Amino acid sequence: MILSLCACQSEDKSKKSNVEHQDTKEKPKGIHESELPDVKIPNDGTEKVDVSHIETLNQEELIPFFNKYEKRNSETMAKIVTEYGEIEIQLYAGPRLHRLNFVRLAKLGYFNSTCFHRVAKDFVIQGGNSDRSATAQMRQKIGEFLIPNEFKPIHRHKYGAVAAAKFSDQNVSNASSPFEFYIVTKKDGAHHLDEDHTVFGRVVSGMEVAEKIAAVEVDGSEWPISDVCMEIEVYKP
Repeated sequence: MILSLCACQSEDKSKKSNVEHQDTKEKPKGIHESELPDVKIPNDGTEKVDVSHIETLNQEELIPFFNKYEKRNSETMAKIVTEYGEIEIQLYAGPRLHRLNFVRLAKLGYFNSTCFHRVAKDFVIQGGNSDRSATAQMRQKIGEFLIPNEFKPIHRHKYGAVAAAKFSDQNVSNASSPFEFYIVTKKDGAHHLDEDHTVFGRVVSGMEVAEKIAAVEVDGSEWPISDVCMEIEVYKP
């Protein structure tokens, strides 16, 4: 049994890596991300995507950035669309940085380049990564940073909980990866992950869809044999 979920980034399914990259391009001066159209992801993920308008963040800029971002981005609901159906998620107010980061990535179109890349039977389905070059390009531009742990005792790893993956090595603060999340599919929960991972939402409808994804065939690394890709939109209730 895997007790800690780790974020990974890969160039292809045979060479998955935990290394994250950072691009140094700056967004056009005077332009807000929310004022520009979503990044368009090529269908096959092999072409270069235009990410010039995305602001690259580092750890020091994270909280000041989200303090400003929150004023214009107050969505608390998300819908994950897959070939198996839709999953609707409530984003909790308490884990504020996790909610805002998830909202931002959804609005930028990042998740639309990704899949549910890990299916651990009777445990979790994990999304936010892929072997598509578009995913790597967007990660590089978004930046290299971690989200501080925001675990709240009232939000535990119950069935249907939505939480953030993290790097397991040299991560004593239990900070989260900004890119990957998981949904608990174990009926009696995954409470051994409480405190180590931040739960920032819950599935309010569509757990039957999550269960279908949890049943797909996987390889030895728990990566689905056939990609389970997603699109995510966020909205106000």
